Amino acid sequence: MEEATIQDGRIQMNIVFGGHVDHGKSTIVGRLLADTGSLPDGKLEQIRENCERSSRPFEYAFLLDALKHEQSQGITIDTARVFFKTKLRHYIIIDAPGHIEFLKNMVSGASRAEAAFLVIDADEGIQENSKRHGYMLSMLGIKQICVLVNKMDLVDYSKVVYRKIVRKYSRFLKNIDIEKARFIPVSGREGSNIASKSEDMPWYVGKTVIEQLDSFKKEEESRNLAFRMPVQDVYKFTRFNDNRRIIAGHIASGTLKEGDKVVFYPSGKQSTVKTLEVFNRDIPEFFEAPGSAGFTLTEQIYVTRGELAVKNEEKRPEVSSRLRVNLFWMGKKPLKRNKEYIFKLGTVRAPMQVEEVLRVIDASTLNATAMKEDIQQHDVADCVLRLGKEVAFDLVESLPQTSRFVIVDDFEIRGGGIIREAMKDKSFRDRDNIRWRNYNWQISHITPEKRAERYNQQSILIVFTGPDTERKKEIAKVLEEQLFNEGKLVYFLGIGNILRGVGADIREDNKHHKEHIRRLAEVAHIFLDAGLILLITVDDLNPEELQLIKHSVNPSRLNTVWVGDEQNAEITFDLHVAGDQRAEDTVEMIKDHLREQQIIFRPF
Repeated sequence: MEEATIQDGRIQMNIVFGGHVDHGKSTIVGRLLADTGSLPDGKLEQIRENCERSSRPFEYAFLLDALKHEQSQGITIDTARVFFKTKLRHYIIIDAPGHIEFLKNMVSGASRAEAAFLVIDADEGIQENSKRHGYMLSMLGIKQICVLVNKMDLVDYSKVVYRKIVRKYSRFLKNIDIEKARFIPVSGREGSNIASKSEDMPWYVGKTVIEQLDSFKKEEESRNLAFRMPVQDVYKFTRFNDNRRIIAGHIASGTLKEGDKVVFYPSGKQSTVKTLEVFNRDIPEFFEAPGSAGFTLTEQIYVTRGELAVKNEEKRPEVSSRLRVNLFWMGKKPLKRNKEYIFKLGTVRAPMQVEEVLRVIDASTLNATAMKEDIQQHDVADCVLRLGKEVAFDLVESLPQTSRFVIVDDFEIRGGGIIREAMKDKSFRDRDNIRWRNYNWQISHITPEKRAERYNQQSILIVFTGPDTERKKEIAKVLEEQLFNEGKLVYFLGIGNILRGVGADIREDNKHHKEHIRRLAEVAHIFLDAGLILLITVDDLNPEELQLIKHSVNPSRLNTVWVGDEQNAEITFDLHVAGDQRAEDTVEMIKDHLREQQIIFRPF
């Protein structure tokens, strides 16, 4: 479809059709296909003949069902999308056959609607899904909406009936911040006001459906927005002296070219695009959204899946582990507070819990209920989510492409929504300082890979913690000595060295303990950047202190060893050393663990 758009010069636009069941969406869409000449030759006549043979009255809705069976023959239509064109544009119509299907289609990001038609049966009037779909469109930020009051033939094309629906539904839309909705009285079956004006409704002087389609304003092209690319993976090559590290992903918005300075969030690390990389085709002058991209950097930095690539000179994204969101829940089981789910945004996956339900809204009545513990199926909720790690995103008002998320439970998408606010957490200031440090870090010409090759080791921080202070120091010093004798670059750093050196300007008490840990982590970051193995000891490390260390150093370069018989259930550790275990046996166990991780290698 995109190639056809480029070839004939017409722009593509995505439109969603919603409304209550049996209010005539399929009939109107079928009529649009027929009246714009978008059907295969002879298809309309074939369906009419089939109806005559089976003694069924012909309906334009049958066109959709018939075409769906012919996908294998190249017909560009499926259960969710319909393709057709007018003289002005190409259109993709996203069908919303029911409430649940509508949410899954819109929230998952499979389609990006820029405008919407809502269909209301003139005879039945406004129904529950008429309001639900209107509310969902408002939440998704779709402001260009046209309401089609369908089946006007069933009410004798009554102006009074039409006006009553317009007044009532306009009040509803105004309450959900949609003020400029259009209304068109139509009959999908008779074709009234679809492609041409109806003689049966001389009192209506507005646009036809086709004219309204072409009058919708096209959203700003995603390539003209700020650059955003969720990192999908980092590909490394080792054969034939190829040392490239290609950062790959799908560009959500903006453009990228060689020489652009990029920053990766939430880490805040930055570098410059060295080369653009593609597979089996000519290298373009630049990448643009929407499309896949791969590139290398001039300075090698550690980047992981889930980070968001942003241009240095453009607007920064939001970063937080606490989000205020509007979400809608589709799971049969309620969304519960303090139960763990999976939060997915772009390529990032993070454990998630509902921290607070601020209010639950009935989308058909707009009645709000506060202080609910659970969010039931079909509920719309304003709530606060707490994630297991920081994520980078944009607010829906500024960049919708990177503000929409889904929630996964039992390997199925159960809900989703949009991010309204980035909320600060307890460690906000510390994390922001670390991002600023990463942003301004002077990157060495010697890459981590070159250091590892020269030193015959990977850098790592090993934190010994637990109640037995002297045992921790003994094990760490014996390990340091053995690794040194094997030719490794290793250093033991007790927290006392920090307390009376780097931390000499603050007191040694519980009030300042967190700041001592922060400074210890910053020193560790420098050692790891230099490619060394660093051993440190900290008494009874708690989860908050461990998290602070993880913010400062790369978590994949951190191992925690608990020394003592009584284990601390609050923190996770990589190894446990019993209180009566010999130091030499413990050291050998740790070395075996490092070999398994390919941090060090067995001596020849």
